[in-house]
Amino acid sequence: MAHKSLVGSERQALAGARLIGKADPAERLEVSLILNHRSADAFKQHVAKIRAGDRSAPRIKREEFAEKYGAENTALEAVRKFAAAHGLAVVQEAAARRTVVLSGTVAQFNKAFGVDLQQFEHPSGSYRGRTGAIQLPPELSGVVQAVLGLDNRPAASPHFRTRPPHGNVRWSRAAAAAGDTTFSPTQLASLYGFPDGAGAGECIAIIELGGGYRTADLTAYFNEIGIAPPQVTAVSVDHGKNHPTGDGNGPDGEVMLDIEVAGAVAPQAKIAVYFAPNTDAGFLDAVTTAIHDTTNKPSVISISWGGPESSWTQQSLNSFDQAFQDAATLGITVCVASGDNGSGDGATDGGDHVDFPASSPHALACGGTNLQAANGSISSESVWNDGANGGAGGGGVSAVFALPDWQKGLKVTTTKGESQALAMRGVPDVCGDADPQTGYNVRVDGTDTVVGGTSAVAPLWAGLIARLNAIKGSPVGFINTALYQNPASCNDITQGNNGDFAASAGWDACTGLGSPNGQQIAKIL
Repeated sequence: MAHKSLVGSERQALAGARLIGKADPAERLEVSLILNHRSADAFKQHVAKIRAGDRSAPRIKREEFAEKYGAENTALEAVRKFAAAHGLAVVQEAAARRTVVLSGTVAQFNKAFGVDLQQFEHPSGSYRGRTGAIQLPPELSGVVQAVLGLDNRPAASPHFRTRPPHGNVRWSRAAAAAGDTTFSPTQLASLYGFPDGAGAGECIAIIELGGGYRTADLTAYFNEIGIAPPQVTAVSVDHGKNHPTGDGNGPDGEVMLDIEVAGAVAPQAKIAVYFAPNTDAGFLDAVTTAIHDTTNKPSVISISWGGPESSWTQQSLNSFDQAFQDAATLGITVCVASGDNGSGDGATDGGDHVDFPASSPHALACGGTNLQAANGSISSESVWNDGANGGAGGGGVSAVFALPDWQKGLKVTTTKGESQALAMRGVPDVCGDADPQTGYNVRVDGTDTVVGGTSAVAPLWAGLIARLNAIKGSPVGFINTALYQNPASCNDITQGNNGDFAASAGWDACTGLGSPNGQQIAKIL
């Protein structure tokens, strides 16, 4: 029987890329095959109950997931036989993650999947890529839902912004006393009314696609803000490593920001940082490794990387969304930054775009605000939009994901004053301080600095969730439905815009339901 095109696997060259030639046929690479769920219909029904807010839907234990909803044994065996037939090595097999990682040469993978891997040069760097669809042999049709890693173009960008040079880039207690508008994560937790707690017994997973942290920097930072440093563990995924570059404006800034914000808000929670290559395969493998980690057992995941929906293949979109569905069945909350490029999300076509994976309806999408405070309380909060610096909170309407039940009946308000019914998944769900002008005091590569971006909001919410999980004694899990049923649990933001969308009373496509009112959220959960 003939090979069939894998639906949703189609690729095009990056805009502005130049073809150099064929990829080296002897180059070795690893490719992740994502398999279907066993008992797929039962799994969908289970997730539907959770999405509907049905509290009777049971939480699955990690140790039980593989047997209940993981990959079928017959599917795993089919992949093993396929690999052997093409001289490919099985380097990893994870039934719970529904993932098999194969190793081989470019020539072997070209033949196995009917592709022609080539080398491209792009302003952002060279990459190995392909065009067209992946071809699956009959024995893998209906077994494999995604083949990731043949193409190693960068999958995502970090969503943090350093304070502009004209501001006071360094932070200090003296600068704060002089009225400089910056905040420590603990100050923001207080302003947002987070319930007392430190996340004891919980684990926060942080996904990173580059850069790294230095323990000495973390120790110095937490000592400076008067908190005992949390326990931080680096987890290697697909050969990714904790590798600080020394460039605070590079991925180190993301890594340090995420750890310091989450660690300051929930200092007694363990922090597991999953380092992976910045490819679609590496990103997804890091997420699924965190979700199904039976050693660290995170109850909340913070993701501050992403890119416009239009930059992803449909197979990647589906695979990430299904991974987040896995998380929901396990009682894991997934907090994702909504992006720092306003309503266009950095795409170059002039249209409106939302950031992924924030746009997954099984993620808690976290947007950004500018926060002002006086006398220990919030004096004003508006949409983060720094036109001069080009940064603004990401948000808008998905072009991919259907309207979730908990968003039905909502409206989108544009900056032109028009209001229309929300027709697809709306982004974000919630928000928090993200403007670098009212940014977070952090330490990166030996330097105290001020950083903003929606990257800070995801770990802020993750820290809140860790506190709530510790207080409750069990994970709150998927919380979108509860938040939308209780919108007063968030501080409604009604001022500002992120480009084409304006803030309005209730949910909007700039700040979602609003910033956290920690005490109220604790009550509804």
